[in-house]
Amino acid sequence: MKFVFPQNYCFKNKLFGFIDYSTAILNLVWYVFIFCVSNLLPLSFTIKSSIFIVLCFPLFLFSVFGMNRENILYVITYMFTFMKNRKIYFYSKNH
Repeated sequence: MKFVFPQNYCFKNKLFGFIDYSTAILNLVWYVFIFCVSNLLPLSFTIKSSIFIVLCFPLFLFSVFGMNRENILYVITYMFTFMKNRKIYFYSKNH
């Protein structure tokens, strides 16, 4: 059986079919960082787990459901360039 893909079809490799590999690596690095920092603090297990969930679950939701399946690294770079170059331009008409 042969499959015909159109020329403008964008084929991206994804982990489990719905998340980009670069996004998954970024999420994994963030999760490991939060896990290590929370283990350094002398807190109970319930507080550590709640800190981990509060700081990691929104990133997971944003990377899976956010921004029309856009890569999260691109979204972060777009936001930083916008914040760095935020200028308001006023154009005046000369009569």
